[in-house]
Amino acid sequence: MQHANEISYGLAFMTGILGTGHCLGMCGGLVSGFFMRQGAKSIAPYLAYHAARVSVYVLIGLIAASLGAVLVQTGLFGKVQGILQIIAGLVVILLGFDILGVLPISNTLHFAPMKWIFKQFATATQKGPVAGSFIGGAVNGLMPCSMVMAMAVQATTAPGPIEGGLLLLAFGAGTLPSMFAASFLFGKLGIKARGWLIRSAALFVIALGLSTLWQGLTYYSVIRNLANW
Repeated sequence: MQHANEISYGLAFMTGILGTGHCLGMCGGLVSGFFMRQGAKSIAPYLAYHAARVSVYVLIGLIAASLGAVLVQTGLFGKVQGILQIIAGLVVILLGFDILGVLPISNTLHFAPMKWIFKQFATATQKGPVAGSFIGGAVNGLMPCSMVMAMAVQATTAPGPIEGGLLLLAFGAGTLPSMFAASFLFGKLGIKARGWLIRSAALFVIALGLSTLWQGLTYYSVIRNLANW
């Protein structure tokens, strides 16, 4: 199981890296406009912004993994864990297909109401360069995103909260290059390049879901056979 978790961290990181087009397309304009209004003159506001954003991802991972742990503490630990992994794997696969844009019904689940998010994002610019950037980054971390949601679902199958947080940390670290450069590169990345990166990120999400699904099926089968002995 440890080896599988290491692979998951790598997939999560690569999902963040290859999600450049998705990140720039979804958040690039907001991030660019935010720092234009802030008039940041040092690196500190940028560091505060992305530290807060990734911290929110880690918190989501911790919460998701904790919920997963609660769900399997029912006395039927083995079977429930296998079932949870199967369900999580299927959901992550569907989210991957949603990122590809091939689902007939687009994902409409959100971590927070969009009106509240945009309001907080706008007022954060009035809180000062560093404090405002930290608030803006935290709000950015709550924005609805299929890739973040896929990582959160994956985190529900982590061995514990720390591993769930690390999974989202790996993903967040993968998004740093594109998000750091968003205010400078937004609009300069071609549509074709964005499309390729989005499809690549979606394939990594699907691979992550398939891995989780396979682990769940295997684990459930082993536990069921042991119970029949």
